[in-house]
Amino acid sequence: MPIITMFSGRYCGEESVLERLQKVTGYEILRDGHFVREAGRHSGLSEGKIEKAFSSKASVFNRFTHERERSLAYLRLALSSSLRRENLIIEGFTAMLVPEEITHALRICLIADMAARLQTVMRESGISENEAIKLLRRLDESRGAWVDLLHGIKDPWDSSLYDMVIPTDKADPAYIEKLVTDTLNKDVLKSGQKSLNAVTDFALASEVEVALVNEGHNVMVRAKNGEVTLTINKNVLMLSRLEEELKSIAQKVPGVKAVQTKVGPGFHQADIYRKFDFEMPSKVLLVDDEREFVQTLSERLLMRDMGSAVAYDGESALEMIKEDEPEVMILDLRMPGIDGVEVLRRVKETQPDIEVIILTGHGSEADRRMCMELGAFDYIQKPVDIDMLSATIKRANEKIRQKRDSSNTQK
Repeated sequence: MPIITMFSGRYCGEESVLERLQKVTGYEILRDGHFVREAGRHSGLSEGKIEKAFSSKASVFNRFTHERERSLAYLRLALSSSLRRENLIIEGFTAMLVPEEITHALRICLIADMAARLQTVMRESGISENEAIKLLRRLDESRGAWVDLLHGIKDPWDSSLYDMVIPTDKADPAYIEKLVTDTLNKDVLKSGQKSLNAVTDFALASEVEVALVNEGHNVMVRAKNGEVTLTINKNVLMLSRLEEELKSIAQKVPGVKAVQTKVGPGFHQADIYRKFDFEMPSKVLLVDDEREFVQTLSERLLMRDMGSAVAYDGESALEMIKEDEPEVMILDLRMPGIDGVEVLRRVKETQPDIEVIILTGHGSEADRRMCMELGAFDYIQKPVDIDMLSATIKRANEKIRQKRDSSNTQK
């Protein structure tokens, strides 16, 4: 039996269409929340972090943590398990992860023109037209970024991505229902052996991808009849060594018969392939208004395999904390605007699990006592020995890991 995948614009009457289709077909609806929960259960990542994979903006720390890639791998794994079933409607961002080789999937996009959507938003939400425009732009931007990430196409409603693009403001629900159900009955959508094999291939590729990301690797994975192809899309200094390591990991996955590696179109770009080390601090936020100093510090930490981002004032740091969830913060005390003491106080009030290391050239003993009482992990005077600072960051990171492991054990 066929399945349905549905990726739609918001405020396009998509919910009423879904309800009608479910009623007439008897299909089960699986939404993003289902796959996020399953991915979280298997990966140990929080559901909040996995949901961020759908965001239009990756975390500033992602090039060090690969959290988006890890989330995607586990989302594919969760999806591949569901695709072994039939009589499903897969709705939402996850629908775009279904490979095109799975031909018994009817791919539907529901969209309406902007004027109709604006009226719906204002009616349902009671907001002004300007606010409604901003909301729709933000929602469409996230969908466009998702489609671009997966398919390299910036228009999320591009007809090449779907079997049907249905304008819900111009087609009544009864017509849409009949159009979809008539199409489901066509022979072309029957789950033949070739399409079922594609489901098996997708499941194996997902298993290999998860095995690789759990070892800190990020490469493209494809499978066909047990033969796996790994595509390296970033430059690497010792290609043969990386290829051997990737093959060694992939060959251990049950069902893999053979593994080959190749370089992709991004291999010759300037970006360098980095294997993620789960033991090293990778979400360090450096906050200091001395730009040259903090940029140099970031570079020196990167040389020690520590990933960091930079903020030049307290206000920017607090905004980054909301969006990007650093784990360790290196914080100067004397800054224009919101000073370091106030930043420390607000961080510990709102996100007490962030470990804050004060690094300052102007503090007093009274400042040190106050910062430690507010919950700082350590207080260090400039100039600082980089090895000593690195060791302190590692201790802070180890405290976070132990707390996280203890929390997971209690669950």
